[in-house]
Amino acid sequence: MLFIYFFTFFAFVSGDSYNWSDLDIPFEHAIYFFTNNPSIHTQCLLDGDQCPYYKQAQNLPSADTACWGYEPNCKTNASLIQCPDDSRGWTTTKEKQISEFWRTADFGYIAEKRNELREICSPSPSSSLECVDHLKFCRAKNIYIDFRHTETSKYHDRYREDILKFGDIGGYCKLNHDDLIKNGDHKSPLQSWFSELQVFKEINETNSFHCDLTITKPTILIKLDSGYNMYHHFCDFINLYVSQHMNNTFTKDIQIILWDTSSNDYWSFFSPTWNAFTSNRLIHIKEFEGKRVCFQNVIFSFLARMFYGFYYNMPLIPGCTQTSLFRSFQQYLVHRLRIPQLGPLKSNQIRITLLNRTTQFRQILNVNEIVDHLRNISTNGNNDYIINVVDYNINMPFIQQLNITHNTDIFMGMHGAGLTHLLFLPDWAAIFEIHNCEDKDCYLDLARLRGVKYYTWENEEKAYPQDEGKHPTLGTPHKKFTNYAFDKHEFTRIVRKMVKYVKEHSAYRSAKRLKYSLPTLHIDQHNAKPNKDEF
Repeated sequence: MLFIYFFTFFAFVSGDSYNWSDLDIPFEHAIYFFTNNPSIHTQCLLDGDQCPYYKQAQNLPSADTACWGYEPNCKTNASLIQCPDDSRGWTTTKEKQISEFWRTADFGYIAEKRNELREICSPSPSSSLECVDHLKFCRAKNIYIDFRHTETSKYHDRYREDILKFGDIGGYCKLNHDDLIKNGDHKSPLQSWFSELQVFKEINETNSFHCDLTITKPTILIKLDSGYNMYHHFCDFINLYVSQHMNNTFTKDIQIILWDTSSNDYWSFFSPTWNAFTSNRLIHIKEFEGKRVCFQNVIFSFLARMFYGFYYNMPLIPGCTQTSLFRSFQQYLVHRLRIPQLGPLKSNQIRITLLNRTTQFRQILNVNEIVDHLRNISTNGNNDYIINVVDYNINMPFIQQLNITHNTDIFMGMHGAGLTHLLFLPDWAAIFEIHNCEDKDCYLDLARLRGVKYYTWENEEKAYPQDEGKHPTLGTPHKKFTNYAFDKHEFTRIVRKMVKYVKEHSAYRSAKRLKYSLPTLHIDQHNAKPNKDEF
């Protein structure tokens, strides 16, 4: 008989104290965490100074204000959203526009998905399975998965949908088979877990199942998009973060398992990002081949290419910007990856980073001319900005790249996945997609989600493509597959607008005032060394 005792996702270490090192959340997130975890709030008060969030625990606001927005009684939803522009027919009122942006692009999405959660296999007595509509996200307790027939070692296809046969996954619970099957309408490798769960088997008293391995740590199963492209891989990471909120799971002592049906090893230049989610090594399901594995607590994570998901297939309502969800995602990663903010500079100079592509296409042909002109203008004028030209290639470690980006006030670059770095910009920053190559919404929408000001080239008569560009496989004209030169005076005009925007931003002024009005300059941030320009 399959019978595994239930363990909760939050476990206390031996004795009465909570293992605070496994939590490791930003201080500004602590009040929300304590609202959703009252027992851990109590433990923090009992631990006193041993709890790093003791100050926040002592001064916890009421539950209807210290909340993310998806909690039932929360009054602070949509608190950051701004909708200064028209919705272009999506809604009839400003209130509906704000509400729709919050529902689809902010913590309102989680509120909606939490309301969708329902039992697919009801506890009877030890196992359970509950999912949202279309099986985009599920969570289960005390289930098994039989990997004896997966044959991952024989294939290179990462997204096989037939590796589990009927009965290769199941639990000791009462299955609602009709409800399970009717939610198969989004069946696709990166949109749903239907392929894996459609063969779920209900185990009863007469059945028995032997586990070769039992995983007791809280576990997250995830199917990955492309690990070679920052834009696509960060779709994986934002959906993993959304899944953590869905399940109220923020401890780093979790097990992440890559549902990759091939024999290929996982490699990604962006793999240091996993350190923000787990202190344990990633496991590939090929390690389970030939074994029957039982899971005490397991999440089937939101996926990167869901219909109306984050952020690849997201139809974003026009006119709005700045979500609490993407801002907290940035804070979460910056904190856990130990990326310090060393600005704003005391000199009041704006830090500009120009991402200079050295790939085959979308190079800036006159980049030296433009940079020299910008530097001359600054030196001979107010000296109000400094420019750093970078090439974010494989020779520069990803964490080093994030340190540069996070300490940038204006980030500039041609259309391409490198602009995904805008997620790590400070709140007051501006992003300049120098030329969008007729893909006008991709990074505009990402900037709106993050809440940084977006700029792009405004006068096509002053942009000079090398040729018409041809798609490498179709052979048809395509703006992405060529290189460009730009009028240096027009470029400078746009930069000056951005400098003005940053200097007038309330968050920039507030951060500078907070940093330099203190009696002593304290930059302890994880042993970071201040730049000489800060003084």
